[in-house]
This record gives sequence, C-alpha cells and structure tokens, in this order.
Amino acid sequence: MSTRKLPDNLHLDTLAVRVAVDKSQYGENAEALFLTSSFVQPDAATAMRRFANEEEGYIYSRFTNPTVTSMEQRLAALEGTEACIGTSSGMAAILLMCMGLLKSGDHVICSQSVFGSTIKLIGGEFAKFGVESSFVSQTDAAQWKAAVKPNTKLLFAETPTNPLTDVCDIRALADIAHAGGALLAVDNCFCSPALQQPAKLGADLIIHSGTKYLDGQGRVIAGAICGPKKLIDEKLVPIMRSAGMTLSAFNAWVVLKGMETLSIRMQAQSASALALATWLEAQPGVSRVYYPGLKSHPQHALAMAQQSGLGGAVVSFDVKAADAAAARQNAFHVIDSTQVCSITANLGDTKTTITHPSTTSHGRLTEEQRQAAGIGQGLIRVAVGLEHIDDLKADLARGLRGLDNLA
Repeated sequence: MSTRKLPDNLHLDTLAVRVAVDKSQYGENAEALFLTSSFVQPDAATAMRRFANEEEGYIYSRFTNPTVTSMEQRLAALEGTEACIGTSSGMAAILLMCMGLLKSGDHVICSQSVFGSTIKLIGGEFAKFGVESSFVSQTDAAQWKAAVKPNTKLLFAETPTNPLTDVCDIRALADIAHAGGALLAVDNCFCSPALQQPAKLGADLIIHSGTKYLDGQGRVIAGAICGPKKLIDEKLVPIMRSAGMTLSAFNAWVVLKGMETLSIRMQAQSASALALATWLEAQPGVSRVYYPGLKSHPQHALAMAQQSGLGGAVVSFDVKAADAAAARQNAFHVIDSTQVCSITANLGDTKTTITHPSTTSHGRLTEEQRQAAGIGQGLIRVAVGLEHIDDLKADLARGLRGLDNLA
C-alpha cells in the first residue's frame, strides 16, 4: 500500500486527478472499484468497535465504501471544504441536508428561481412535517434579509439558477444567514468547483448533482454535500447510515474519473456557450438571451467575479411570439427542428442538450410559481456540450429561421 502523501497547495487540476484513498497492496494507478455490499472484519472485537464508531474501518457499503470515500475526498478537495458525503442523487443530497438540519417549527428561506423539484421538496414535502418556507428573489439580498425570522435555520440558493442563470451574491447571503444564526447552502451544480467555490465566499454547505458536470458524460446518477467535517459527521452521516440515500460504489467511481477532466471540459464548454449566446443575441427570432458571460446579463460583473471569469455552459433564450400559446408553439418548433442537440432535460453532458423548461424541469410547478421564477412558454434551455460551435449554431438556426412561417 502506498504511503506517499500529496504535497500541500496543489492546483485544482492536480487535485482532480490525484486525491483519493490510499492504493491497495496491488499498487493500481487508476482508483479501484470496490463492488461489495459488506466488509469482513478481522475479529468480533474489531467489528464491535467499528460499529460503535470507536475505530475507523469499512463495514457496510450503505454508508462506508472505499470508492465512495475516494469520490468524497476528491470533491471536498476541489470545493475547498473539510469533508463531503456522497448521495444517490442531487435531490437526495438536498433531502439529506434538510433532514439533518431541520425539524418541525424551523424556517427555510429559498430562492424562488431554483430547480422545480427543489421547490416541490422544500415548499411541499417538508411542509407536511411542519417546516416553514419562504421563497424570495434570487438576486435581491434585501428580500432575503427581510425574510429572516427567529426560527430561520437555513438559506438555500443555486447560482446560477436553472434555467434563467440568475446569479446571487454568495458572500452577501452568507453574511445574512450567519447574522441570523442560520446556515447558507449553495447548489453549485451549474458551475462546479472548476468555476466557483462557494465555501471561499462564506457558504457553509455546497450541494452537487454529480449527474451533471462532475460525471460529465451523462452516465450515472449521483449527488453530494460538501462542508465542515463536524457538521457532516454529526448531522448527516447518522441519517445516511439509517435511511440510506446511498451513492453506489460504481456511480462514485464514474464520477471520480469524471472529475479528472472537469476543468478542461468546463473551460471548453463555457467558451462554446459564450459564442452561442453571443450569436443568439443577434438572431431576429430571439427576444432575450440569459447567460452570465454576456455583458447584457444583469449580474454579469458579479458572475465574472464569483465564477472565475467564465459564464458556465448553460444558455437559455426566449423566442419571439405574440402570446403564450404562440410562444410554446415556436419553442417546440425550434426544439423539434434540431438534429444535433439531444432533446432531454439533463445537463452537464459532453453532448449538447435542449429542453423546454416550462413543460419539463419546471412542469410540476403551478403557473404562478413559474411566473414568479420568470419561466415563460417561449423559454428554451441549451446545455452546451463539446460539439463544434458552428454545428450548434446551424442546428438552432434551422428552427429559428422557420418561425416566420408559423401561423
């Protein structure tokens, strides 16, 4: 088994390919995949100590597995946090966080512009158990501050948001949360640690859907929470051990290897996304483009400061239309005219994906909730992959050119 220790102060790109648990006695270069449900203990006394958390050691893959540990250590290193806990999906990560931090009578403040399932989970499911929630403007820090109550325990935001790429001021929200005795959690799915590290801006917990950019090739479902070791060990690990929102070893291994190319993928995809967003702004069939890398974006300066100067790989835009019915018809026409883009609501893939948020990712919300989030019937979201930019422009141009011919 290797005893070499990595030096301190390594760059993110190096951490992304080197951080993991120690090699086994076989000295493998690629991290091992431990496909086992349980681990044999050397004797009964050792088993007793490990089950009682008196001694470290792997026990049962519902909550301890070396491959999952490697993924957790690597992601924590990239986010600059003490610890990480892997989960079966991004939504499982949010569920685990809320179960660990909240109880009946507590209050959560959440951006009204987050992913639709997040709104349903926090505003709907946890309301059944007596957790109160307030949904506020993503970008207006004054609304967040005004919403704080004596029982507020958690502020939750994703930045940029899905799908309108609204950017919140992480440091400002962290200050508001901490002044009120609450924690700030940030969903960092759109940027990944390659572009943004919320912990450096004061966030307490960072949520990930590893399904997206961490994997990067649309292969597996995974999630994670990064944060302080004490909080994760005391509040989240016991729930994981009992409830089992478990990240499988195989999925952890895929995400672990995906992180090795995270930085180079995010740079390339962000560059293509900026080129596509700039091109879309000049198209006559487009009324508005949403992309943090554009100077026309309301939070452009903030995004460039928080996101390492890159806008990310998600571009959304509104097609022109006379009314809501025509807007949906036009959006469907553009989507259905594509031949390169994949029509799917997933994002973060090397393959460019295209979707109609109002009827897919946010389809379970009420129209009032969609309007509050700014999601209209003419909105299209494109998650830019690694295809040639000229092919992506041509793919969207095919549908945009045909809008004038629609009734």
